Amino acid sequence: MTTHEVDTPAPFGLGPQDGEARWFLGQLMTFKATTESTGGRMALIEGRAAQGPASPLHVHRREAEWWYVLEGELVVWAGGSVIEAPAGSFVYGPPDVPHTFSVVSDEARFLLGTEPAGFEQLMRLCSETAGSPTLPAPEGAYAPDPALLTELAAHHGIEILGPPGLPA
Repeated sequence: MTTHEVDTPAPFGLGPQDGEARWFLGQLMTFKATTESTGGRMALIEGRAAQGPASPLHVHRREAEWWYVLEGELVVWAGGSVIEAPAGSFVYGPPDVPHTFSVVSDEARFLLGTEPAGFEQLMRLCSETAGSPTLPAPEGAYAPDPALLTELAAHHGIEILGPPGLPA
């Protein structure tokens, strides 16, 4: 399946507790808009994460990615620049720009968007359903093997360039 759907999406709305909640790389990610619901146009995910590295260094070849910080603080490393992002901040990462992010507050809540949609499909493959939408992730929550994550990411147009954490 490509990231672009051909059907015209129908209007929809989700409440604060609605959406598909999943544990992805230790983060609670709730899918609010997906390939299926937007006809592939965009994806929107509400993320909650505890302090620490949140994603491996990677680059999207197909989609732009952005963050809007609702609570707490993130630091985004993108294309060699460090961007501090406290609550109320917006950070945009165009395609083909290496990036990663870390939560620098005790906890953060943020919106993660991609355009076009498709990244959430990789997230589904490398995560598990969240039974309870609270942090921290339960003991023994699924963590994908780095080699498998790299292989699946490549299939979705994403290149893993390094481990989680900001480059030195």
